[in-house]
Amino acid sequence: MAVTTGGVPAVKDLCPYPIVQAPMAGGTSGPGLAAAVCEAGGLGFLAAGYKTPEAMYQEIQALRRLTGRPFGVNLFLPQPSVTDPAAVAVYRDQLSGESAWYETPLGDTEGSADDAYDGKLAILADDPVPVVSFTFGCPAPAVLASLAKAGTLTVVTVTGAADALAAERAGAAVLCAQGIEAGGHQSTHHDDPYADRTSAGLGLLPLIAQLRETVNLPVIAAGGLMRGAQIAAVLAAGAVAAQLGTAFLACPESGANPLHKRALTDPVFNRTELTRAFTGRPARALANRFIREHGRYAPAAYPQIHYLTAGLRKAAARAGDPQ
Repeated sequence: MAVTTGGVPAVKDLCPYPIVQAPMAGGTSGPGLAAAVCEAGGLGFLAAGYKTPEAMYQEIQALRRLTGRPFGVNLFLPQPSVTDPAAVAVYRDQLSGESAWYETPLGDTEGSADDAYDGKLAILADDPVPVVSFTFGCPAPAVLASLAKAGTLTVVTVTGAADALAAERAGAAVLCAQGIEAGGHQSTHHDDPYADRTSAGLGLLPLIAQLRETVNLPVIAAGGLMRGAQIAAVLAAGAVAAQLGTAFLACPESGANPLHKRALTDPVFNRTELTRAFTGRPARALANRFIREHGRYAPAAYPQIHYLTAGLRKAAARAGDPQ
């Protein structure tokens, strides 16, 4: 695969090495980290999730000043409103003790559910970037076609065959196959509030095999990749590149909080767990006290729970409390 249709570059034409730095929202993957990865021969990504369109564009401009190499920008898809307000209210009560302990009010759950999606798309249409990837769903065919016409390679993150087929039909150029091992949010396209999404999912290698049998699109592999042997394994399985996130978290260029960087190598945190406790969507995190005490009560309510707990998470970081 050298060039996709319409003059859009293929993944292998964007970077010398088949390494993609995963977009990690929350300030971790900013211009510094993305530029360092690009300059080292990989494909760096900016995470536009939770940012305003203006803040996203400022980061794009900053990244362009740091590197002339291709890079990507990741967007969150708007989320349908399927939240049970009563369940959110119960979880708010559940967290009242945490609020008192950190002397921090719980957040307003009425924040925007669309993450300023249209505004970000408008900027990327006016001033195209080499790659745009999508999380939590698949854009409309018209969006993908418009980006492709501008020369942007489009990537849709999927966790199963049904979402992969939908992305292929919509006109995505590349799939990012996210295995259950992946850190951070699971990019399921439809988060059923009545289903337990914290204990089910395909491992990365079976997922790659399933997608290669199901769709005719290049696949970037993501999920639990930390070492060269693991990267070699997914490339041998048919992926065109390996996407790594956690492996970059502790880098000097990473925007992760120093507390979080230290926790990655702290023997106290010796396992990970999928939980809705922090955002209301299944996300893999280091298993800590907060998850143990509150995870079972967290409803499927994204982004409401994200807004609810945002202040607590910042207060815990300021206090140097990884639990």
